[in-house]
Amino acid sequence: MPADAHRVSALAIETFPLACPPGTKHENIDQFCATKLSPESFEAYLADTRICVWFANEEGELTGYVMSVSGEPDDPVIAEAVKARPTVEISKIYVRVSAHGTGIAQQLMSVAVEEAKAEGAQSVWLGVNQQNERANSFYERNGFLVVGERRFQVGDSLEEDFVREKVL
Repeated sequence: MPADAHRVSALAIETFPLACPPGTKHENIDQFCATKLSPESFEAYLADTRICVWFANEEGELTGYVMSVSGEPDDPVIAEAVKARPTVEISKIYVRVSAHGTGIAQQLMSVAVEEAKAEGAQSVWLGVNQQNERANSFYERNGFLVVGERRFQVGDSLEEDFVREKVL
């Protein structure tokens, strides 16, 4: 739905900078948001049958979301690192700062993992910036092990990510 696309896009643009290393230029973040997190991008994500998006709402306000993508990884580096097949990518999981520590991220992750299991996935994987200590700690607590590294384009900058996999 277009209304959902606009709401989740606004949340995505608000929360994406939280995942970036401190030195990431604002212009690069803005470019990434304009090309990957726009309402039009989310309209396409929501229309894609390989993609699932779940929202967390509190009193009508969107507080977080998770997006998963079924299918083989497009990037050969990731395809080599992720061993268990079939697999599902946890492409995005973000929660407003005001909702950090409330358990919303855990609930969103649990929903995405359970859906992947229901689809028959043998693993879920994700990429996370190596400097994002909060996220890396969360993923480690959730059983995601570092299985490789990748480069992730943010504007004109190539960021260093860990590739993490959880075998189901």
